Amino acid sequence: MSTRTYESIPPRRVAFLGLGVMGYPMAGHLARAGHQVTVYNRTAAKAQAWAAEYGGTAAATPAEAARDCDFVFCCVGNDADLRSVVLGPSGAFAGMKPGAVFVDHTTASAEVARELYSIAKTVSLHFIDAPVSGGQAGAVNGALTVMCGGDADVFATVQPVALAFSKAVTLVGASGAGQLAKMVNQICIAGLVQGLSEAIAFGQKSGLDMKLVLDVIGKGAAQSWQLDNRGKTMVDDQFNFGFAVDWMRKDLGLVLDEARRNGARLPVTAVVDQFYADVQAMGGQRWDTSSLIKRLR
Repeated sequence: MSTRTYESIPPRRVAFLGLGVMGYPMAGHLARAGHQVTVYNRTAAKAQAWAAEYGGTAAATPAEAARDCDFVFCCVGNDADLRSVVLGPSGAFAGMKPGAVFVDHTTASAEVARELYSIAKTVSLHFIDAPVSGGQAGAVNGALTVMCGGDADVFATVQPVALAFSKAVTLVGASGAGQLAKMVNQICIAGLVQGLSEAIAFGQKSGLDMKLVLDVIGKGAAQSWQLDNRGKTMVDDQFNFGFAVDWMRKDLGLVLDEARRNGARLPVTAVVDQFYADVQAMGGQRWDTSSLIKRLR
């Protein structure tokens, strides 16, 4: 994990549920910032390894992890995973003290965010949907962008704590708005990666030195994070890192479901989702999303 300077805020008692490629370093930043961190992971050995590395505590259930905490952070796989760690007798809500805040960093549906926000209200708790962008590198470097939905006064208490693992934590609207903003993010990325794939494949067919070309166009209007960080690895046919195709298809499924509800037209996004299905069929489920170019070779 990178060296990072933390803003000085009073240490808080926090929990972190879900120690995957994102959650593990995010929880680590909270511990390094001086907060008292208890972690829960479905595979208990991962939680124990985290506690050994960072000096925190591993709990056997989400409810146990959440007990007496001011904030409970979470980053799991999908709507069903989220409900499983929040609800029920061993879920986080059962262990949280009145007035505590649940902050969900899972990329999930706006629908589940609003559902859990409403349930939280009935039991004197608070819920903020807070999906992130920046990938594994952003989590490790404490440089994530966090898009939040929920009540402004509650968000104000969350923001300084979440800045332990983020470069920006922004309230974009009411409950569910964070998830909707993440969907906007994924729509942008899907189109960008497909465009970059076609551009690189075209350039290679034309006999160009594409690494040189990317350096040139990266200084102009074609510049993007995807070009800067994935262009040359796409030229080299390297896809064993980053955000997996399976995860992107899950996210685009959420996007397309929401579009059916709100009437938005997403023709390019729908096509790129099917292109990612092609990559899955090629055995690329865990390849980075930039592997879209494999279809064109």
